[in-house]
Amino acid sequence: MAGSSPGMWAGARRVGSARRVALLLVLCSLVACSGDKVTGRRGSALPAAALSGFTYVVPVPMPPGRPGDVIATSDAGPDARIAGADRRVVVYHSTSVTGRDIAVSGVLFVPPGPAPGDGWPVVSWAHGTTGMADRCAPSERPNLYYNEYAQVVRTFVTAGYAVAATDFPGLGTPGVHSYLIGVDEGNSVVDIVTAARHLVARLSPTWFAVGHSQGGQAVLFATRAAARAPALHLAGAIAIAPASHLDLILPAVMGGADPYDLSYAVYSVIGLSAVDPHIALSSLLGPAGRSRLRLILEDACLEQADASFARLSPSAILRISPQQVTQLNAELGRDDDPDNVSTMGPVLVIQGATDQDVSPVVTQLMVQHLHRLGADVTERVYPGRNHDAVVGPSLCDQLAWMTTHGGRPATPCTPQPSEP
Repeated sequence: MAGSSPGMWAGARRVGSARRVALLLVLCSLVACSGDKVTGRRGSALPAAALSGFTYVVPVPMPPGRPGDVIATSDAGPDARIAGADRRVVVYHSTSVTGRDIAVSGVLFVPPGPAPGDGWPVVSWAHGTTGMADRCAPSERPNLYYNEYAQVVRTFVTAGYAVAATDFPGLGTPGVHSYLIGVDEGNSVVDIVTAARHLVARLSPTWFAVGHSQGGQAVLFATRAAARAPALHLAGAIAIAPASHLDLILPAVMGGADPYDLSYAVYSVIGLSAVDPHIALSSLLGPAGRSRLRLILEDACLEQADASFARLSPSAILRISPQQVTQLNAELGRDDDPDNVSTMGPVLVIQGATDQDVSPVVTQLMVQHLHRLGADVTERVYPGRNHDAVVGPSLCDQLAWMTTHGGRPATPCTPQPSEP
């Protein structure tokens, strides 16, 4: 992103497939979800609930459950785009930073054929920024919103991993997406692995957390949340161009940084408002921001949000006083920065040297800070690769690193460019 200042970050911006996958969800609130089958207590057929617009239906009141318990699921069958993996949507219990029981959606891919004797290890995939509206949930897109994300999942499935890909809280499920709230994201990354093991008996307890951009930040939080699933073993985490130093975004945007960053600044403020009732969006948005709020929350994904902010000044979108900037920065640093405390277990950080969305300098500062906190972090920088272009070429290195940390045996792998 030309003109980004150090500390700015973003998700990929390319337009994903506009086609929505309308999946029916079999309610599991009254059923026993065991092995690979979903049945009622007496094996009876259950009613199905469809998507309401782009939002997965969640029973009201929501059935009680522990983190990772399944609320609803639907098996879409083999997915030719993802190496023939069995594709199924799942809605599951998770926990917000406020301690509230919430429903989160995601999608699970299980490799075809017989599982290894100890079961398929699991990759919990965390996506980059797609938007704030439910229509931006990756589980509703055949390509998981970006083509390189389908490439990532296909690569892991082919290598013998099941993949569980969360949408994050508020994307595809009721409520506002708590964008970049690290605890919310980290919990959802962990809890979808628990949900996957409720649905599929032939999964190993060994799992890895892998994410890009927003998702890179999420998996760093997930290393600390892994203890909420003591029956599972987090073998390692891979953070690709992770968002960090979030307390720099508002000063940069208000100071005239790249206008594209307006979307991320607005998303960040909305994300805070989703978990802090004391933040009144109406008092922080200018006229152009208020007039676009419904569009951002209900209709627009990232590309459309960027377009709607084109040629507008930051002051037309945001009306934030210096005192409010200080307050919001404190919350962004507390809730969003992934290096406030040490990560847990081995972590591989992947960074493109020419990334203008997540600055290599900022990522290096984050890694150095985590080292000072005692974290086991290795950073690999890829010359000539930007924010999106680093994803594909690093996949072979990711697989090799996972092999050395208890993953599947290494197989021949040829680096490929990120799929456009």
